[in-house]
Amino acid sequence: MIEIKQPTDIRKVRRLVLGAQGLLNNQPFGNAKQGALAAIEHLGYIQLDSISVIERAHNHTWFSRIPNFTPDMSNELLESGKIYEYWAHAASYLPMQDFRFSLPDKKSVRDGLLRKRRAKDRKLMGDILKRIEAEGPLSSKDLEDNRRKKTGWWDWKPAKQAIEVLYLEGDLMISSRKNFQKTYDLTDRILPKDINTTTPSAKEWATHLVKEQFASHGIVQLKNFAYGRRDPQLRTEIKTQIDAKLARKELVQMMLPNGEQYLAPIDFMDRPLPKADPNLKILSPFDNLTIQRKRLIDIFAFDYQIECYVPAAKRRYGYFSLPLLYKDQMVGRIDCKALRAEQTLRVNAAFIEAESKAQKQVCRALAQALKKFAVFQGCNEVLIENVVPQSCASWLQQAL
Repeated sequence: MIEIKQPTDIRKVRRLVLGAQGLLNNQPFGNAKQGALAAIEHLGYIQLDSISVIERAHNHTWFSRIPNFTPDMSNELLESGKIYEYWAHAASYLPMQDFRFSLPDKKSVRDGLLRKRRAKDRKLMGDILKRIEAEGPLSSKDLEDNRRKKTGWWDWKPAKQAIEVLYLEGDLMISSRKNFQKTYDLTDRILPKDINTTTPSAKEWATHLVKEQFASHGIVQLKNFAYGRRDPQLRTEIKTQIDAKLARKELVQMMLPNGEQYLAPIDFMDRPLPKADPNLKILSPFDNLTIQRKRLIDIFAFDYQIECYVPAAKRRYGYFSLPLLYKDQMVGRIDCKALRAEQTLRVNAAFIEAESKAQKQVCRALAQALKKFAVFQGCNEVLIENVVPQSCASWLQQAL
């Protein structure tokens, strides 16, 4: 019978989890581009997203962890072959050192097991490959569109569909993403010569994910080791490995205050208590810490939903609210937009959800974070339109 432990100190659990995520101190991975590479190699992926009301999600995630990170560094890492783009649970940047673990999914696309609805015009795909081989890297906008009737932005031209399938199947890779515009090149011309390109077995893939998840998340539920991946053989192998680790007493089942059970290394709660970061962090909705919404509730008692996909009349917090992390607690959220032409970061609403005795301190920390966040957006002014509760408005404005 497996022993289930109930940790009495949820705040220690939170700090250990935040430490695993690189969100506790100012320089957990290093500085600037070198630190950004170390961060993604530890986290395993950084998610991309197309929404641009503020700086793109992938750059935002790096900014939350890396001092002196600037948005151009992500594309520099891509163009230099240190990272590559593919799907994890969503479109993501991944460390090039882990390239081989994308190969099973690429095979599944070729075999018609993944991305089944993608149209595959093999003749057109062959023509595009020949053209890129002869001319060099191309973007989809470089390819002609001869259709007479188009139904909207979602109606991709055939060449766009074809080049995307070539990417998903692995014949092409993305060589650059300037201004979020993808440029494709032959995989053989992008891959560094020393990268392992052997397809991993299900056992190797599972071992990689189990190690990565414990390193980057601290505690993990069984269903989330293969988060977003649909390979049944992979999931079976992960369960086999976890069962074996439990039998060898390398892991422990841990019950959180809300009754949810997580797996943790046997020494997890014996580790030293990390020091809390006094700097408030404004996180991306797609940050590695926040993307699993149920996990946020379990560990931080924070119920969060991004509302850009919710009808405007039903939104509670705004189009693109950003979670606020202070020390070891989630203390609220802000909905904001970078007005780049006016060089102003407009905070449509700030929701302070900390306990009343901590609200003044949180407001001061948020003001300092907003100043830095505005600079990251290319802005030099912060404009706050609404604060909830209203009693926090004067503290926040005064601190700004």
